[in-house]
Amino acid sequence: MTPAPPNAAGDLFAANLTGALLAVASSAFIGVSFIVKKKGLRRAGAAGARAGVGGYGYLMEPLWWAGMVTMLIGEIANFVAYMFAPAVLVTPLGALSIIVSAVLAHFTLNEKLQRMGVLGCVLCIVGSTVIILHAPEEETPSSVAQIWHLATQPAFLCYAASALAISLILMLHCAPRYGQTNIAVYVGICSVIGSLTVMSIKAVGIAIKLTIEGINQAGYFQTWLFATVSATCIIVQLVYLNKALDTFNTAVVSPIYYAMFTSLTILASAIMFKDWYGQSISSIASEICGFLTVLTGTVVLHSTREHDPTLSSDLYAPLPPIYWHIQGSSETGGKQKQDGLLSGDFITVVRQDYFV
Repeated sequence: MTPAPPNAAGDLFAANLTGALLAVASSAFIGVSFIVKKKGLRRAGAAGARAGVGGYGYLMEPLWWAGMVTMLIGEIANFVAYMFAPAVLVTPLGALSIIVSAVLAHFTLNEKLQRMGVLGCVLCIVGSTVIILHAPEEETPSSVAQIWHLATQPAFLCYAASALAISLILMLHCAPRYGQTNIAVYVGICSVIGSLTVMSIKAVGIAIKLTIEGINQAGYFQTWLFATVSATCIIVQLVYLNKALDTFNTAVVSPIYYAMFTSLTILASAIMFKDWYGQSISSIASEICGFLTVLTGTVVLHSTREHDPTLSSDLYAPLPPIYWHIQGSSETGGKQKQDGLLSGDFITVVRQDYFV
């Protein structure tokens, strides 16, 4: 978007600061929610079947619902943050939730945070600080019609069409064939659709903000169109994110998803809202370096986290002994027993295709 006049620079800085604080608060709530929900899942799993093996006892656990409410508060704060600040600033700060959950897990869940994990946390904090200090000052559109004009630019239409085409190819062709073996398929769908989710949510958030300020946006059909796109993209994104988490290790899914989703969101926002228009090369380079620092910290932190011991114990518990009754002749069976090759509970195999 066009850069703001000098007398509006203070207001834009205040809006960026508000958005950044909301994004940080959102990450804190979401990070806490991970821990609260996990404690609720553990408590429910101790009383019945775990969620990982099809149990639904956690739905009766108040602690799990407390975690869900905490996550909802965090998501609302993140939604409001997009009303004030550009996606280039808000989206990368989501990595701070990983730090919160890792630190709290160290003290409350006995999931030890290694020294390299501490380094990952420091890298995330340093990178986030760099992003905040060099974030672009984005002027808020004055109406949904103006956002619609930005969304219908040839450059963004080209991006949106490419995103939809790639998503359809991944969903219809690649997912049935390679989804269970290639992590890039499910995570790619979530990331590409997620970038469109953020753009539409930002449009809806701005419409709500303008309506609260007295400029009613409910009369524009574009408002409802953006809301419909948001809901549709969120549903698709959640479906394939759950598939990715159910199929692959969370420690692998999380950093890859963060990298792809954040990169595509920044690209989409730069195209649609022209976040980097008017910025110096040094500021843009600083933002990119900040993002790469956060990404490195995220990968380091996830690579050093311990696996959940309760999960492995359930999955790899020893099976009960299996006994075979195999039809055969008594003569041959007696010979084998005398030779001591098999115990008396077994009879020698005579017909290999007959098992009872």
